[in-house]
Amino acid sequence: MILCEDEDMQEDYYNELLRGDSGALKRALYKSMGFTDEPLKKPLIAIVNTYTNATPGHYNLNELCEQAKRGVEAAGGTAMVFGTIAPCDGIAEGHEGMRYILPSRDLITSSVECMVRAHRFDGMVLLGSCDKIVPGLLMAAARLDIPAVFCNGGPMLPAVYKGKHYDGNIVTEAVGWKQRGEITQEEFRDIENLAEPCAGSCAMLGTANTMGCMAEAMGMSLPGSAVIPAVYAKRMQVGYETGRAVMELVRKHITARQLITRESIENAIAVLMGMGGSTNAIMHLQAIYREAGLGDLELMEFDRWSRMIPQVASVYPASPYDMEDFYAAGGVQAIMKELEPKLHLDCMTANGRTIGENLKGVPFSPRREVIRSMAEPFHQDGGVAVLTGNLAPMGAVVKPAAIPEQLMKMTGKARVFQSEQEACTAILDGKVEPGTMVVLRYEGPKGGPGMPEMYRTMKCLEGMNLSSSCAIVTDGRFSGSNRGCFVGHISPEAYEGGPLAFVVDGDEIAIDVRKRSITLKVPDEVLEERRKGWQPVEKQLPPGYLNVYKRTSKSAAQGAVVE
Repeated sequence: MILCEDEDMQEDYYNELLRGDSGALKRALYKSMGFTDEPLKKPLIAIVNTYTNATPGHYNLNELCEQAKRGVEAAGGTAMVFGTIAPCDGIAEGHEGMRYILPSRDLITSSVECMVRAHRFDGMVLLGSCDKIVPGLLMAAARLDIPAVFCNGGPMLPAVYKGKHYDGNIVTEAVGWKQRGEITQEEFRDIENLAEPCAGSCAMLGTANTMGCMAEAMGMSLPGSAVIPAVYAKRMQVGYETGRAVMELVRKHITARQLITRESIENAIAVLMGMGGSTNAIMHLQAIYREAGLGDLELMEFDRWSRMIPQVASVYPASPYDMEDFYAAGGVQAIMKELEPKLHLDCMTANGRTIGENLKGVPFSPRREVIRSMAEPFHQDGGVAVLTGNLAPMGAVVKPAAIPEQLMKMTGKARVFQSEQEACTAILDGKVEPGTMVVLRYEGPKGGPGMPEMYRTMKCLEGMNLSSSCAIVTDGRFSGSNRGCFVGHISPEAYEGGPLAFVVDGDEIAIDVRKRSITLKVPDEVLEERRKGWQPVEKQLPPGYLNVYKRTSKSAAQGAVVE
């Protein structure tokens, strides 16, 4: 009789690994850390805490983690914490470290998979903020398909310089100002000291904050949570509520793939177009879609949505208004309220309610200079677009929201560079003329490898007052902070024999953003002649992960995912 009672007691464990005699060793291992039977009988919730004191967007995540733990435990679960890598784009930019940033996304996904499947957790809270960490965590949720809620750390407050708001990119632009003699060395140092005033993701609508918004738009974060500043008390409150929310999903057996559906990702695409977010979001949404078992999300699908959804929000770098302004304007919920007729309102979200239910009672934005109506948008088309043409047969990506009117249609002569450093040196030395098409190649997923951001090139053009007349054309990526005519993600990339490999100095390139075209004005027979005997540029790599990524990554047009 006592044996039967003991067996019954063992079956009280919610987590299947802890039940019965076979679970005794697992229970013992947890008990070695101070756990007792009572918490071990509850659902075991993984909190994926990507805290590091090496990345400002993640510096507040330990505090957020504690709040999430309290929320989980208050709702009847037991929280168990583990971490992942979380490299910072800003610290990695301008050197070989940037080649590791995009590949880190898929590595983060796989690291979460390994831990969760090894321990068979019953649900998870995902904490992250920065550019590739957020999509990596969302990809993990889609792959694992257990109850999951994402909570980001929130954006940084803006820097203030001479009465004007900036994000951290003011430092890079100031390099050009100093180069031209507009500021002194002392002023340059002052800018450095004020540029990043507190913890949080960069204070602009770059990739980090865009992906936080995507998580909310597809229902994987609590409504209204995406753009709460990192240092606000409300950010910590959201952490607590996220912990409670995942427990409700566990009770209702609502898993990630019930939230991440074709329709919910279409909602995210609509919001991306409506707010003019980072071009990098395209690759990340493609990757999340694939991890959710939905197949391949074609690049041209984004352009279809771009033509259906007007740009109703304008946030830095597309306007003077920063993330704090965007939050005050109502953030993602205010955009979704404007786009409500275009959304799939029956999609389930992390709070257990549908998009339509969540939008009931949401007011229209009080800040019409930041978020407008569909009837009076900033632009009739979406803020991100796809170009095609003989230079990009599989497509290329641009951000019309950040392109000045005079550059929406332009033709110029190519100046070809084989590295970002080579291009930056030429620009800062005054060797790039206005109207130039700056071609940067062998920077794709395989050719880079790692598809680094052409961040410094972009900022050097701005610093030298060339971003209003020059364009950048590349198989690499851009930071979400870009302003100007920058065409990236050109596919096929040069390394795979795409036409970009055969551009030479002086070739004419024509870009027409409204017609969605990019054309190399060189006859086909000339390109074929240049192709003869061609060999891709092979970059010397250290042993390790980049070699793996180079072998296994797909094209930018397919999300640069690892097969």
